[in-house]
Amino acid sequence: MGSGAKKENLCNAIGLSIRTIQRWQNGNLIDKRKGPKDHPKSLSTKEEKEIIKILNSDPFYDHSPYNVFSMLSDQGKYFCSVSTMYRLLRRENLLSHRGRGKRPMQSKKIETIATGPNQVWCWDITYLPSQIKGKNFKMYMFEDIFSRKIVGSHVDEREDDLIALKTFENSVQLENISPQDLRLHSDNGQPMRSYYFIEKMRGLGVIQSWTRPRVSNDNAFAEALFKTLKYRPQYPFRPFLDLVEAKEWVLNFINWYNKEHLHSGIGYVTPHQRHTGEDIRIFEQRNRVLVAARKTNPQRFSKPLKIWERKEQVEINRSSCRLLAKTRQLS
Repeated sequence: MGSGAKKENLCNAIGLSIRTIQRWQNGNLIDKRKGPKDHPKSLSTKEEKEIIKILNSDPFYDHSPYNVFSMLSDQGKYFCSVSTMYRLLRRENLLSHRGRGKRPMQSKKIETIATGPNQVWCWDITYLPSQIKGKNFKMYMFEDIFSRKIVGSHVDEREDDLIALKTFENSVQLENISPQDLRLHSDNGQPMRSYYFIEKMRGLGVIQSWTRPRVSNDNAFAEALFKTLKYRPQYPFRPFLDLVEAKEWVLNFINWYNKEHLHSGIGYVTPHQRHTGEDIRIFEQRNRVLVAARKTNPQRFSKPLKIWERKEQVEINRSSCRLLAKTRQLS
């Protein structure tokens, strides 16, 4: 072991750095080590104990620090701020939920990841207007978050968990998959949270997840799809005449969305192409076109090519779900 290593080990043993010892050897005896120092504004240990004693005393033990602070102020007394009271109570483990209401709980962020089709589905229900005021048709929609393909849908006159369950079962049959391989995500609507639907999903082996309270973007894939549906130029400006017309329009939309719509979130391919894996070949073809164009006119490409790459992982709650072409030099 070298002398440098020995010095470092000795310094670590006594809790000092080499620079500190060298500074002391040069005659600079000022202690510049950083550490906890008493601030002139801080409370003394005696004062802290006195405040804890007051907070636990008979007039104040069942009041919040805000109430205690106000009551003491009315008596012409001041010991510390409200935040200091909270800090001292927290340090002594004297803070607890005492109300009759349910204790507030911090909702954990849902971690839902799909690395291929038919792993994670999301679903939701939206309204389609009818000509009868106050009455709307309900569109049930199941979407694969990896490919954005609409794997199942149904339009009905009412909102019901039985209809949702039947639509889900039909979608599973059409995709020819096992429910045990699925995770199903939704918001907290009544059909999604119904006891019957949850128990049926549990019996099928489907893992369910729901949006967090007051978090509007937890079911962003379904909401984005509904916006695409209702903001299309072909979306009727008048209400639907009847249920038959609504079903026919939705069927045409799904066919366009799955097989014609170049989706920006999956690299401007159709959901059907990504669902079947055809997008890999499409990206390779696009990259070959770019390479050939650069060889033909290299002076027009002063920067590295923006290549097309398949996004192999899709997550719920990502800050951005848009697939952007990465910048990388192609050979």
